Amino acid sequence: MQYMLLIYQNEAGLQQIRDRDVTEVTGAYMAYSKALVEAGVLIGGERLDRSANGTTVRTENGKIKVLNGPYAETKEQLGGYFIIEVKDLDAALSWAARCPGAQYGVMEVRPVVKM
Repeated sequence: MQYMLLIYQNEAGLQQIRDRDVTEVTGAYMAYSKALVEAGVLIGGERLDRSANGTTVRTENGKIKVLNGPYAETKEQLGGYFIIEVKDLDAALSWAARCPGAQYGVMEVRPVVKM
């Protein structure tokens, strides 16, 4: 079964990380990604740009509205994701707990529904 591991972090806090710490975090994510690949469970994943660089599209009364930036102010922003294929939810939760994002923010694990 496929699961999406969503990584939520406080962007303001991340911007305050020193260069040494950025190198550490980047190394941790590289090691984690390598472990996913070596285990044969990684389907895909990417880091996302800051939420301020996003665009929100809505339809209201048949009219399309386009807004720059995030739609809602939240404490944590979606910063990236991994899609993995594992046997069950317990395995997905185990991989989520090992993700560096679990140390610096919040991980959401959600099953992928094939259409």
